[in-house]
Amino acid sequence: MTAATTTMTAPRPTLEELVDRIIDAIFGLDDTVQPTTSPASGIHEARRFRQMGDLDQALAVFADLDLSEATKGERGWAHAEFLDLARRRFPDHDALVYRPATGRAAVLTDNADDDDGTLEVRAVLCMRWRPGKIVSRRSLRGLRPLAKGAAP
Repeated sequence: MTAATTTMTAPRPTLEELVDRIIDAIFGLDDTVQPTTSPASGIHEARRFRQMGDLDQALAVFADLDLSEATKGERGWAHAEFLDLARRRFPDHDALVYRPATGRAAVLTDNADDDDGTLEVRAVLCMRWRPGKIVSRRSLRGLRPLAKGAAP
């Protein structure tokens, strides 16, 4: 009588999982508490969409990203990636950036439908606003030009 033996090997992690582990180790995340979608994973997903040429979908990833439990470094990384992507998406517009808090931002342009000083939200990073929302310019303090070196 011979016994059939099989060896079980664990599946190898994907490249994305390995990169997420490296990013989590760099930013000091606890291995026991792993978010369902880490900020690093979201940023990498946005980069993949950018590389495929789908800038709108890449910006949509940032709109749904949850940075509430992210480290300061992760929030800064997400903000830098978001601004770089927004500059690529809105190069010809006189776009403005509104940053109410660390890890939160919105890109706005003049509202094409009205001439009353309102702005249209074009992209967001971790805010309740959604693209298409109309907001008053007067209610937003600290607006800055999206383009580097542009006058406020």
